[in-house]
Amino acid sequence: QVQLVESGGGLVHTGDSLRLSCSLSEPNFGSYTLVWFLQILGQEREFVAIIMRSGSSTRSADSVKGRFSISRDNAKNTVYLQMNSLKPEDTAVYYCAASTLGGPRPSQYDYWGQGTQVTVSS
Repeated sequence: QVQLVESGGGLVHTGDSLRLSCSLSEPNFGSYTLVWFLQILGQEREFVAIIMRSGSSTRSADSVKGRFSISRDNAKNTVYLQMNSLKPEDTAVYYCAASTLGGPRPSQYDYWGQGTQVTVSS
C-alpha cells in the first residue's frame, strides 16, 4: 500500500512563500508521476502542478505559473511544491497524488495524501 504524507501548510500573508512536502512510502518512487491538486471547500479538486517520473518534465496550471514550482528528490522519496507570491485566492487544501501513469485529472490517481491546508490572508 502506497502512503503519502504531506506537510508544510499553514497560515501566511499575501506575498509570502510556503513549501509543501509530500513523502511516499514506496521504494520505487522513481516509477511514479507526482502531482499537486488543490480543493476549495465545496468545489472540485483542481490541477496545480505535475512532475514526470524522470523529473525532467513539469507542467503547472496557468493560475500558478511563475509563482509555484514542483520538484522531486528521488533519494528522499519526496515531492515538493514551492509556493511564492501567495495570494488569498490560493487558499485551499492541497493534496499530493501519485500514479504510475499520471495526468492532469484526479481520476487518474490511485494514491493520495491526506491534504494540507494553506490559508493566505490579505
